[in-house]
Amino acid sequence: MSELERRVAIFAALADQTRLRIVDLLTLGDLSSSEIGSTLALRSNLIAHHLGVLESAHIITRTRSDFDRRRSYIGLRPEIFDTLAPPSVEPPRRVLFVCTANSARSQLAETIWRDVSPIEVASAGTRPAASVSPLAAATALRHGLAIDSSRPPRHIDEVRADGDLVITVCDDAHERPHMRDDLHWSVSDPARIGTPAAFDEAFDTLQLRIRALSSRLIAA
Repeated sequence: MSELERRVAIFAALADQTRLRIVDLLTLGDLSSSEIGSTLALRSNLIAHHLGVLESAHIITRTRSDFDRRRSYIGLRPEIFDTLAPPSVEPPRRVLFVCTANSARSQLAETIWRDVSPIEVASAGTRPAASVSPLAAATALRHGLAIDSSRPPRHIDEVRADGDLVITVCDDAHERPHMRDDLHWSVSDPARIGTPAAFDEAFDTLQLRIRALSSRLIAA
């Protein structure tokens, strides 16, 4: 069975309300089948059926009691939650965030990435602005981070290098002819609205995406 087939089997087994409730209970500790039945008010034949499905999917294990050898305890396999997650990704030499002007979204993404990951990061634009957006700089500060506003926005051709993982964080950059990126995150342009709330929303979106991606990168 391949890793993908194993994950499919696990998700299929958990696509049932009762079995998911059983797994929820087992995240807290090991239980006998009678204890599971008592907690969930289920008949013994139903408990046996659901535990059989979970066991076939290699989600649970059974351990004989050291005290009462007639009793078995049901526990979760320790690796189960790791196998539910998508596979890890080989880390790039550097992450390069790209938007149109390199004045807001890509600058925020670069700053957030630097805060959460040891992998090198840079940012650039397809049509760089003259300066970093003051609202972007203020947004970073509100979240305890700092954008280097003294460094002017740069064009992607000046920055891009072999080995970069290029992530476009605006639709304009992604759809531009001859633009080659590795990943695209469709983040609305906060500058079009021009309010602190719009910039905070863009920050939150980028932070969620960055934390999700960085957690999947194998340690360099």
